[in-house]
Amino acid sequence: MKKIVMLCCTFLLMGKAIAQEIPLVSNISSRNNITLNGKWSYIVDPLENGYYDYRLMPFKNNGFFENKKFNTTDLTEYNFATSATMDIPSDWNSKDERLFFYEGTVWFQKDFNYKKDSKTKGILHFGAVNYDAKVYVNGKLAGTHVGGYTPFNFDVTDLLVDGNNFVVVKVDNKRHKDNVPTVNMDWWNYGGITRDVTLAQVPNTYVEDYLVQLDKKEKGKISGWIKLNSETANQSISVSIPELKIKKSITTDAKGMAYFEIKANPVLWTPEKPKLYDVTISKADENITDQIGFRTIETKGKEILLNGKKVFLRGISIHEEAPFRSGRAWSEDDAITLLNWAKELGCNYVRLAHYPHNENMVRQAEKMGIMIWSEVPVYWTISWTNPDTYANAERQLHDMIYRDKNRCGIVIWSIANETPHSDERDVFLSKLAKYARTQDNTRLISMAMEVTKSPNNVNTLHDNMNEFVDIVSFNQYLGWYRGTNESCKDMQWVIPYNKPVIISEFGGEALQGLHGDKKERWNEEYQEELYIQNTQMFNRIEGLAGVSPWILVDFRSPRRQLPNIQDFFNRKGLISDQGIKKKAFYVMKDWYAQKEQEYK
Repeated sequence: MKKIVMLCCTFLLMGKAIAQEIPLVSNISSRNNITLNGKWSYIVDPLENGYYDYRLMPFKNNGFFENKKFNTTDLTEYNFATSATMDIPSDWNSKDERLFFYEGTVWFQKDFNYKKDSKTKGILHFGAVNYDAKVYVNGKLAGTHVGGYTPFNFDVTDLLVDGNNFVVVKVDNKRHKDNVPTVNMDWWNYGGITRDVTLAQVPNTYVEDYLVQLDKKEKGKISGWIKLNSETANQSISVSIPELKIKKSITTDAKGMAYFEIKANPVLWTPEKPKLYDVTISKADENITDQIGFRTIETKGKEILLNGKKVFLRGISIHEEAPFRSGRAWSEDDAITLLNWAKELGCNYVRLAHYPHNENMVRQAEKMGIMIWSEVPVYWTISWTNPDTYANAERQLHDMIYRDKNRCGIVIWSIANETPHSDERDVFLSKLAKYARTQDNTRLISMAMEVTKSPNNVNTLHDNMNEFVDIVSFNQYLGWYRGTNESCKDMQWVIPYNKPVIISEFGGEALQGLHGDKKERWNEEYQEELYIQNTQMFNRIEGLAGVSPWILVDFRSPRRQLPNIQDFFNRKGLISDQGIKKKAFYVMKDWYAQKEQEYK
């Protein structure tokens, strides 16, 4: 974080005009937008020659961000106009075979037209850039952002001109020990501008953010608030839900906030009937539309209650991996394909691991009646005692909650995955859990804990984080990383907490199409037997309220190198990377069908 501040100061001293990263503009897709998706020119820059001189000092001028026109009378060693182009959103690893394993800097550039209007602002919005982004508009630094899976935006009004403009983005996806996630992870570090890029033209005073939900304390009431981007009082704003015959006029206070409470009796959102209501927020010069559902989620002892009714979370874990092709998933079509597979499996819930997924995925799941576990990449061995690492994690948690707080499909915020026990880790995660509750006290908090070996086939879960979570979730890999499939028959589980239990991961690898003896690893029969034995074991776990096997689809991972089997894929998917279902898929499907009948 300090590095970013120092960088901005450097450019200020050079007299560069700098825009500001501003609070996220909620529901960006509903604004008056110019899409900047499409072809972008790109330059691969492993030594960061476009940013540093040969003494490793940032350039005071020149540099790729200046977008200087190529001229043979000058010594210019780059030219965006003749460089290769790449479709954005995407990742460079799957778009350019030279960059398959590449981690470093790539520069992206795009021209666009813009009509200035003194009554509006220009907000440049990125769905995500992995990992460190520096954004320039018309040669001036607009701002920087760190974090590969959350959205960010800049007010670039003063940098825009009438007519032709250009934006340049320096993207650096190098891993660092103090980052979130850290250097060690089990998924592909896809680099690039991986989600939608838009330029929103909004009124000078605009609706920055809003919350519309069932009142937590009082039934039969919808409550919430609307926030302007400035502390502007006496602004009249309307909240409309036509299907509920609601149209409420409210007025902002001196801080630009307007609060409302409305008596209502909406049909509650459920997986069986995922009811969403058209909601409009408007003022004289602005109209924002959304679809919002209403439901309650809570725990009671070892039960999870959706709208007051006990529910079993029939889930699957999902990485943001594109179906049928290797690369980062981002589009609505990608989301629909993955979620339809989850529905076919019998799921009413998905664990979106190990980072906030794109907004298309969240919105489509909600429409399809699928509950969501959403997670931040506090994964494995984070730098627990580094204040900047904590600040990074908290910022990503904030941005995840901020973007999706109106999405009723999300029922669980997860703050970590498989973190090794230590006092430092407990301080870090407890602080993160407490922060999450300050941002949203209407959803459940969990984390994927880790189970270690126990004697005499009795596993007793112990984690000091139990007091900070609503659901006790843990990963276990009987039959793969410990024991054999036969071990499941005698294994007992003791969870000494009066809270619901979720098996957040289990599974084993199989190459689709490879067949053999069920006692030999890597084939479909072994994976099938693993699922048979594990699901039978789950029936003996007291308080089990859900499972999310690892994982829906095979995904790229540099840790998975076994030739002719893995070939840089984690093969734990129930479906191959080419969309072919493995035998274990049907074991899980049958077990979920039984669970669905039990909970009717």
